[in-house]
Amino acid sequence: MIKNHDIFETINMIREECLDIRTITMGISLFDCQSDDEKRLCTKIYDKIMYHARNLVQTGADIEKEYGIPIINKRVSVTPVALMCGGVSRDGALNIAHTLDRAAGELGINFIGGYSALVQKGFTNGSRTLISAIPEALATTSRLCSSVNVASTKAGINMDAVAQMGEVICETAGLTRENSAIGCAKLVVFANVPEDNPFMAGAFHGIGEPETVINVGVSGPGVVASAIRRAGSCNLTEIAETIKRTAFKITRVGQLVAKLASERLNVPFGIVDLSLAPTPAVGDSVAYILESIGLEKCGCPGTTAALAMLNDAVKKGGVMASSHVGGLSGAFIPVSEDAGMIDAARCGALSLEKLEAMTAVCSVGLDMIAIPEDTPAAVISGIIADEIAIGVVNTKTTAVRLIPAGKAGDMICFGGLLGEAPVIPVSGYSPEVMIRRGGRIPAPLQSLKN
Repeated sequence: MIKNHDIFETINMIREECLDIRTITMGISLFDCQSDDEKRLCTKIYDKIMYHARNLVQTGADIEKEYGIPIINKRVSVTPVALMCGGVSRDGALNIAHTLDRAAGELGINFIGGYSALVQKGFTNGSRTLISAIPEALATTSRLCSSVNVASTKAGINMDAVAQMGEVICETAGLTRENSAIGCAKLVVFANVPEDNPFMAGAFHGIGEPETVINVGVSGPGVVASAIRRAGSCNLTEIAETIKRTAFKITRVGQLVAKLASERLNVPFGIVDLSLAPTPAVGDSVAYILESIGLEKCGCPGTTAALAMLNDAVKKGGVMASSHVGGLSGAFIPVSEDAGMIDAARCGALSLEKLEAMTAVCSVGLDMIAIPEDTPAAVISGIIADEIAIGVVNTKTTAVRLIPAGKAGDMICFGGLLGEAPVIPVSGYSPEVMIRRGGRIPAPLQSLKN
C-alpha cells in the first residue's frame, strides 16, 4: 500500500533533489531495411524510424505532465549500423549517418544512437567502412552518436581496433575543433558493451533485442546525497542500507514511467537502467555523494572504496524494485557532466590515474574527459587499452570518451547536459611501439566458463 509519506517524499525528490527520468529510449531494429541500393537503404531506414518513433516525444511529454515526473530526454537507438554496411561505400555510410540525424531532428529527440560497430574479435567489411566514416559523420551531424566495441572478456582485446580508434578520436577532434571538439563527446569506445543501454553516446539496439523496445534510464544523485546527509553520524553499513533504500525508490519511479510509455506506445518494455547519471547542476553530482559519505574531496584516498560501496548498494536496491534491470546500472563518473567532478579535477584532487582506478568499481569508465589537443593518437590508444583491460579482466563494461581540446588547465565548455571540463594533463611518455604491434590481447582465463 502506498502511504501519504511515500508520495510526499517522491514529490520532494523531484522538486528539491533533482530526481528525474534521464531518458526514454526506443530501440528499433533495422534488419529488415537491408538493400543493395544505398539510396533505397536510407529511405527504408528513415521510414521505419519515423513510423515507430512518431509518438515518442509526445508520449513522454504527456507522462511528464500527468505525473509531474521530469523526463529530460527522449531518444532512439538502432541496430549497429556496421551490420548494414557490408555492401555499402564510405559515402553510403555517411548518407546513413545523415539519414539518422535527419530523422532525429524531425522527431524532436535529442540524440540517436547506433552508428556503431562490434569489432572485439576482428573487422568485417561493414565495420571497416563505418569506422572510417565516423569522424566526418560526427562532424557533419548534430544528434548522431557513435560507439565501437573493441574488446570483450570472451574475445580479448582487438588492439588493431584500439590503435585505429586513437586515430579516429584525433581526426574527429580536428574536424570539430572550432566547436570544442564536440564530435568526440558523441563517440564511445567500449569493452563488454551492453545491448540494452538507454544512455548516450553508447546506446544501440542489440541483435538479441525485439523488433522495437522501450528502455528507461533513471537518475537521482541528488536524492542519494540528501538521504546520506539525513542519515547523520552512522557507520558505513548503515550508509549502504540508506543508499539501497533510496535506489529502490528511484527505480520504482523509473519502472512506472517505463510501464506507462510501453503501454501507450504499444512497444514492449525492455529494462530500467538505474544508473546515477549526474548533470552539471549543483547538487546533482556523484562526487557530492562520495563527499557526503565523508571524503574531503572526490579523488582523495578512500574515493575508490566509497564509490565501490555506492555502486554495489545502488544495484542491490534497484534489482528489488524491478524485475528487468539492465543497461549499465550503477554510478556514472563523467567529469564534464558532474559539478563535483569538475571542481575536483580543477583543483587537482582528481587525476586521470585516479579516475582510471575508480572505473574498476563503477558502471562505465573514463567518461567525458578533456585532454590536451596535441595528445598523440598512440597515447590516446594507450589510455583506451588500459581502460578496456580493466573491463575485460573484471568481466564488466568499461568505456572511454576522451575529448582532445585545448591545453592542460584550460576549461572546455560543451554546453547543456554535457557541461564543461578542465583539460587534464596526460603522461608525456609514449606506448607507440606497443600499439603498433597490433594483433589481439588474448581473452583472460576467466573467459573459460563453459
